[in-house]
Amino acid sequence: MPLRSYKPTSPGRRFMTRSTFEEITTDKPHKPLLEPQKRGSGRNNQGRMTVRHRGGGEKQHYRRIDFRRDKWDVPAKLATIEYDPNRSSRIGLLHYADGEKRYILVPHGLKVGDTVVAGSNVEARVGNALPLSGIPLGTQLHNIELIPGKGGQIVRSAGASAQLLAKEGAYAQVRLPSGEVRRVDVRCMATVGQVGNLDHENQSIGKAGRSRHLGRRPEVRGVVMNPREHPHGGGEGKSPTGMPPKTPWGKPAMGHRTRRNKTSGRLIVRSRHRK
Repeated sequence: MPLRSYKPTSPGRRFMTRSTFEEITTDKPHKPLLEPQKRGSGRNNQGRMTVRHRGGGEKQHYRRIDFRRDKWDVPAKLATIEYDPNRSSRIGLLHYADGEKRYILVPHGLKVGDTVVAGSNVEARVGNALPLSGIPLGTQLHNIELIPGKGGQIVRSAGASAQLLAKEGAYAQVRLPSGEVRRVDVRCMATVGQVGNLDHENQSIGKAGRSRHLGRRPEVRGVVMNPREHPHGGGEGKSPTGMPPKTPWGKPAMGHRTRRNKTSGRLIVRSRHRK
């Protein structure tokens, strides 16, 4: 999955890089697994904007991904590797032995024609899914559940992987890509391997238009605004912030702790902020 660069025929082309897509085997998705997708544009379920600088972008369908991997002990063959506009990783269409078809995240090293299976007693091989209790220590993992049966919630982006460090009683310790060490129920499912499309993080957008195609709107720095629009604004010419960094609404930003999750906070063994 190398990257392609361009001749500098324009300022936007000069530093632009993109994937060669050479691992993609088809450009037509499996229609029964497509869903229409309504654009959120940074709004919550009340219609209020909770994330700024989102909107527009190319219209796209949602691909239903099997994050649960709950079809146990039925072997499946990887039929295609496809591009998914909703995520950074590639997806693959599995053809199960009983005729069912499902999409999964394609791990690094899995190729078309390879066989994968999910279950409690399967081999811990790339692409196979099994509970943490049956995975050897030191194994690279992705698509990890936090609640048994809910489906994978963490370690799903391109190039991401976690490592199984220890097992103690009902919990296993997993080191996440951020460096955080967290306890996870040993009944939770995880898929062996590292998520594919490793070069995604090395891509250079190159021009503003590509960001707009992705649904990202322009973001303006607070120091170039007027004082009434941002606490960092005002001053003659280029001026420093002059205060600890703040949001447009005066709340502390950049380094201020906002996490208040007592439910899962007790499961964190080592914080990702700890040196």
